[in-house]
Amino acid sequence: MEKISYTTKGTCATKIEFEKDGDIIRNIKFTGGCNGNLKAIAKLCEGMTAQEISSKLKGNTCGAKSTSCADQLAKAVMS
Repeated sequence: MEKISYTTKGTCATKIEFEKDGDIIRNIKFTGGCNGNLKAIAKLCEGMTAQEISSKLKGNTCGAKSTSCADQLAKAVMS
């Protein structure tokens, strides 16, 4: 299992950490951001493949920003 730490860009969350088991994503943790919402995103994405997460969350924006914490997670799992 590979542990990954991804530094976000343009969001309130500053870092996303997760484990990649083959293509399966587990134990997602955000640093900063909207705690309750990000815990929910992590729970919903637990056990999904990187491609499933990317296809659901890529391009999601937050307010006037061109990205969001969910969009950053989509980028992180595909990196």
